[in-house]
Amino acid sequence: MPLTPAPSRFPWWKPTWWTPLRADAALAAGLFVVQVLLAYAQPSWLMQTTLVTFLWSAVSLAPIVLRRTHLWFAIGLTAFLTAVGTVWPDALLGGQGVALWVLAYTVAVYEPWWRAVLGTAALWLVNDLIWVWAYQHDLMRDTDGRQLISMSAGIIVNLAVMVITFLAGRTVRARREASAALAERALAAEANQQAHAEQAVAEERRRIARELHDVVAHHVSVIGVMSTGARRMLHRDPAAADEALATIEQTSRTTLRELRRLLFVLRSESAQADDADGLSPTPGLSGLRTLVDQVCEAGLSTSLRVDGELDVVDPGVALTAYRIVQEALTNSLKHAGPARAEVRLSADGRELTIEVFDTGRGPHTRTLTADGVPAGTSGHGLLGMRERVAVYGGTLRTGPRPGGGFRVHARIPMEQAGHVMVAETQAEV
Repeated sequence: MPLTPAPSRFPWWKPTWWTPLRADAALAAGLFVVQVLLAYAQPSWLMQTTLVTFLWSAVSLAPIVLRRTHLWFAIGLTAFLTAVGTVWPDALLGGQGVALWVLAYTVAVYEPWWRAVLGTAALWLVNDLIWVWAYQHDLMRDTDGRQLISMSAGIIVNLAVMVITFLAGRTVRARREASAALAERALAAEANQQAHAEQAVAEERRRIARELHDVVAHHVSVIGVMSTGARRMLHRDPAAADEALATIEQTSRTTLRELRRLLFVLRSESAQADDADGLSPTPGLSGLRTLVDQVCEAGLSTSLRVDGELDVVDPGVALTAYRIVQEALTNSLKHAGPARAEVRLSADGRELTIEVFDTGRGPHTRTLTADGVPAGTSGHGLLGMRERVAVYGGTLRTGPRPGGGFRVHARIPMEQAGHVMVAETQAEV
């Protein structure tokens, strides 16, 4: 597979102008400086410290600059510069050997298997042929005429260096491919998780829309019945007709608020709402006692505590509170183990506070995501809670309790049906 550049782990030290071409040019310049320093160290078998040999060393290192932009041209150029040694023996003391090592490593890293083998074999074949030619022409001797290395030993050393360079390059390539594959898998997993979360939210929104529809339909039915009664009692009993009209006014305002919330949910959902209707009646806060009794019968000791008047809570808010308590107690039944749970509701006229906690083991902190959803599970229930609370502009917090167990805490603003601001009245008129 072709290698794609992986994002750097340390992007702060690599400016935008630091391109591969400039990096390779800096590498070639550094190797040239090393060769010049070695020449002035004057081992008896190295090149002479003359301008011509220095220029030739720079030319022989030039293919390194092209190793990542024109790799095969650089390989051919290195082979040609190495073969020049058959005409000009002093050229063998240039930088072709260093360039050969660098290019052999590069072709092993950046090319597929068969092309890497072909490039490495071509480089080292030219190198070994020139080595044999130089040895036969007594060029592998120092200034005192002593042989630097035998021909067989030189070939073995060249072969060992070739294998090591090739394996090092292939190892680096394998690690890069593995890192790229892991990065792709991580991106795919993240996208899949996001898709599941969006699907869960969409399903919950459709469910909320259906339940809000039930609430609105009930209010509209009440308005219809009370309107008929008011029309019939208008002349016979004006007081009763006035009371019916007041009920119609309150119910219509509540219906308007529920319609606004319903439209908000539907606007947030790109797909069409599911047409299937629920068969069970819409629950409310009055059903919490029955719900708690059912949980107790299922094996989880649960208590219910209510502070404040819950009769003024709008049906939509009451339905949301019921679903939050239901989902929280269901999670406690599944995960708490031997424990007890407590449900607390408090209404102060401005907001409804819902708190459900248990004393069980609950999910460990390390297994929770940033949203408080247990990792490794779908988390659709908690996502549904969060979506329901968001519809009414409330807040939801979920997580482990300091003393053990799990806690769900929600606050939902209350809109009382009997109190309407003057600005709202003018807007509706």
